[in-house]
Amino acid sequence: MSASNVSIVSALRQLVAYTQLEDGQSQSFRTRAYEKAIDAIVACPDEIGAYSLAELKAMDGIGDSTARKIIEFSANGSIGKVERLKAKFPPSMLDLMRIPGLGPKTVLALQKHLGVTDVDGLKTALSKEQLRTLPGLGIKSEQKIAESIELLGLHSDATRRPIYDAMQIARRVMSELGRSGDVVSMEYAGSLRRLSETIGDIDILVTSDQPKNVVAAFLALPGVTAVLGSGGTKASVVIDDSIQVDLRVVSDEAFGAALMYFTGSKGHNIILRQRSLNRGLTLNEYSLSSVETGDVLAAKTESEIYAELGLQWITPEVREGTSEIAAADDGALPAPVRVTDIRGDLHVHTSWSGDGRSSLAEMLDAVVERGLEYVAITDHAEDLAINGLSRERMKQQAEELDMHRERLPQLTILHGVELNIGADGSVDYDPDFLEMFDVGVASVHSHFDLEEGAQTERLLTALANPAVTVLGHPTGRKIGRRPGIRFDANAVFDAAAATATALEINCSLHRLDLPAAMLRKAVDVQGVMFTISTDSHRVAELENIRWGVSQARKGWVPRERVLNSLPKHEFLSQIG
Repeated sequence: MSASNVSIVSALRQLVAYTQLEDGQSQSFRTRAYEKAIDAIVACPDEIGAYSLAELKAMDGIGDSTARKIIEFSANGSIGKVERLKAKFPPSMLDLMRIPGLGPKTVLALQKHLGVTDVDGLKTALSKEQLRTLPGLGIKSEQKIAESIELLGLHSDATRRPIYDAMQIARRVMSELGRSGDVVSMEYAGSLRRLSETIGDIDILVTSDQPKNVVAAFLALPGVTAVLGSGGTKASVVIDDSIQVDLRVVSDEAFGAALMYFTGSKGHNIILRQRSLNRGLTLNEYSLSSVETGDVLAAKTESEIYAELGLQWITPEVREGTSEIAAADDGALPAPVRVTDIRGDLHVHTSWSGDGRSSLAEMLDAVVERGLEYVAITDHAEDLAINGLSRERMKQQAEELDMHRERLPQLTILHGVELNIGADGSVDYDPDFLEMFDVGVASVHSHFDLEEGAQTERLLTALANPAVTVLGHPTGRKIGRRPGIRFDANAVFDAAAATATALEINCSLHRLDLPAAMLRKAVDVQGVMFTISTDSHRVAELENIRWGVSQARKGWVPRERVLNSLPKHEFLSQIG
């Protein structure tokens, strides 16, 4: 069986990372070629694993060398070049490249001069103040790297993976398993289903009448680098030398109980089990049953189990064993936001920006296909030197938007902009020019290391600007790669309410920004509104709305507080 597109893309991304190490630089002719191929595959509606060499080369963006590697991976489940480079560069060196300040050149220097190839070794070298001795580094660089490790939480458990990386592997595993023909239903569980920011291991739950076949297919997946154990209905492997993936095959009748059990959290399950015992029931991974008679009351679906326990449905994202069960007992959980509640997207980029990958027409057509009522095109403003648009370009874009409004009368197209918040809180363009925009998303793209007071004043100044409709990805974090800025959340959330500026819930799995804990705090501030926006740079990223909706649920954001869940006429009156 040929490899799926998601597996091929994952293999090519791994090839990019190892090639960066081989070349000693983040961008080279070879890595750009692989990245172009990745873009082509992501945009392709067909499965390309069975394509011939000629068919692959006929695709725009895929050259001969990359096409041959795709065929090799589809046939063998691995790429020879990657396997050869693994022998030279331990996989743990890829983790080092995720740390701010550590590009391929520096990571190679760590290996060559200090013998450092993993996070633990790096921490030891930092404690001995050895990084300052490397070419191109000094005391300040050493201090910044140490601070990044602390802020990213790598001191606590360096084996956990950012949610984006874990989700890519989970979806890839499920895509491959689903092709086996023996899977009836399938879901990922554990901390991934709870939308935790970092993931220790991945749990995949499957129902099937042929569990041995499913286990065999799982063990033979492309990218399996170690088998930790297997049996008739379960197995554990390591994928890409990166993360443990556990498979469990259960009966359809017990799927709900198993899904609840393996989703967790541990604290949530403990409280549920005690509630069950208090009612003369027992709850485990097989069913909710009577202690006295053994009769099964519920097992097939989670909703049936919660109902039997007298609770509101509790969405997976909030099952952390804090106050969610008490709230569900009182009927006090907020109505969960659903993807179908979202009527517009207020943060969308196109190829007009240097970092956009889909054209304006492609993005708008895709928005219409998703059934949205309104959209704001928010390409970068001029102060983002590489990707930003000049005043003249913005005027040209406004003219093209008028053409698309005539072409797509069913869609309300707003001319927006993603403004850059300067160190002093100022934004791009002058006030008169800013009046041309319907929506202004203001975001931090620089000066991440200002101290808390300066960052707070910076955000307060931006919020006071009448051109700012939404505060975009407010902390600026990238999970596992860049810590967020530090600011006085109470002051910023109060100012957002006072200025009627919405706070963005950014849907990218790299960001999920605002973080859930900060969302809980913001929800408590009366008058604060939120937007759930994809920050899409290509058509495929519009589907990321599901992650933003999940993040809103994790932050206990009520549906009525989401600005872009409002019908079009209400939304337009809100933004003025």
